[in-house]
Amino acid sequence: MGASFPREARVLDAAGYDQIFKRNKRVASRYWTVLGHRRAHSRDAGGRLGMAIAKKRAKRAVDRNRLKRIVRESFRHQQERLLGLDVVVMNKEAAVNASRLELRESLDSLWTEIVAAQKR
Repeated sequence: MGASFPREARVLDAAGYDQIFKRNKRVASRYWTVLGHRRAHSRDAGGRLGMAIAKKRAKRAVDRNRLKRIVRESFRHQQERLLGLDVVVMNKEAAVNASRLELRESLDSLWTEIVAAQKR
């Protein structure tokens, strides 16, 4: 699938988000909370990403956009590992002041955790 972020790789509608928020495995770090939901009958389908970057926790638009860019970049590089998973990434207040490297490393470790949590 490469490092692109096509429409099929996104959670696009309220129904998709509702399903993830209702039935999920949750993993968290200092900067992020990631919710994962295994889609039925789609083990070989690529992972899909949804973001809930809260204005309450990242007041400035420039900060929210930076966080979204980092999440998309990390997801694109980990997409192959997330087959059949829908994930929603939410930010925490500490993410605004963290470096790009800290945010990326934190997310990369959460992808590993969410995949492991789905296998249990």
